[in-house]
Amino acid sequence: MFDAVLWGLVQGITEFLPISSSGHLLLIPELLNREAPSLATAAILHLGTLIAVLAFFRQEVRAIVTLTPEGKQLLRLMAIGTVPAAVVGLILNSQIKELEHSASFVSLMLMVTGLLLLSARFIRPGNRTVEDSSSSDALTIGIAQAIALIPGLSRSGFTILPGLAREFGRAEAARYAFLLGIPAIAGAGLLQFIEFTTVGTGVPAETWIGVLLAAVSGYAAIGLLLRLIRRTGLTPFGVYCILAGVATLILI
Repeated sequence: MFDAVLWGLVQGITEFLPISSSGHLLLIPELLNREAPSLATAAILHLGTLIAVLAFFRQEVRAIVTLTPEGKQLLRLMAIGTVPAAVVGLILNSQIKELEHSASFVSLMLMVTGLLLLSARFIRPGNRTVEDSSSSDALTIGIAQAIALIPGLSRSGFTILPGLAREFGRAEAARYAFLLGIPAIAGAGLLQFIEFTTVGTGVPAETWIGVLLAAVSGYAAIGLLLRLIRRTGLTPFGVYCILAGVATLILI
């Protein structure tokens, strides 16, 4: 039960805050001397974070499902932005999985994430919105999302940064990152689900408690980031990632 609660909260909070969910799902077990989540648990927990983002952006999701003009535009942008990560994920899946087991590598990448988040201080945000974006915007952010498949790099952080560089407002850059994350989160969960069903392992009943906590904490994390990014930008998250990476290298 404790593990289900722990992994649900870790998955929900770190999936959306720019502090690397893959990094924390490796480093926290190392620090607590506990077993990392199994493939079954990781796959099912993605369902919780998927529910969170779909619920938070339910208006945009409704527009996509009903194929309104705005929805068709969002669907096109999400499709373009998803291609780079899908290609990289399918081709380099085994190599990425190997890197996930190196605590020192993940710690270093967490520090890289922190430095890049701090660099956002030198980017002046504009006033562009997601609805105003172009195919080149979607492709650029999608390439950043593909790079963030490297364990320890933050998917949300890496997709917010190019949004800021392309003159989106802070909240809009985060919104873009979250919307683009819908197919990414769903795809990651699907790949892991296929892996553990192939192995033939079952899903413990208490894991569904973790799914609920991942959904609730994920929903709260999205709202928190959208509020904080307007006020402080990404600096607090950058500082945290650097400190967490250094501390982990020392302790592990």
